[in-house]
Amino acid sequence: MERSDLSLENDLATKVIGLAMEVHTQLGPGLLENAYKQALAFILKNEGLFVEVEKKMPLIIDGVALENGYCIDILVERKLVLELKAVERTTNIHFAQTLNYVKLGKFKLGLLINFNVPRLRLGIRRVINTK
Repeated sequence: MERSDLSLENDLATKVIGLAMEVHTQLGPGLLENAYKQALAFILKNEGLFVEVEKKMPLIIDGVALENGYCIDILVERKLVLELKAVERTTNIHFAQTLNYVKLGKFKLGLLINFNVPRLRLGIRRVINTK
């Protein structure tokens, strides 16, 4: 049986979501984004995952790479983009930001995670690069 193009990323996303839920259970809503970013990165690393926090990425325009063009909150295993928020509600701009990070980095999958919710499953959106 052949695995689909997204199956590795989906498996990774499932694991990350579970660990993000652990962070949310321990800390609850109401903290600043950076607190969740540091806590989630710590938990992910403890699980043996390769984690890059505030991963600076070049922005390519007219064939020229502009260094530090944008910054991914957390990049897991060099393939899963995590954009973290701690806001009343996420908007289409937050989704677009995450989608752009996924597309610009040529990744297949990202997660937009808002920790400022009563139950974390209400604050998670999958972002898929369809190109």
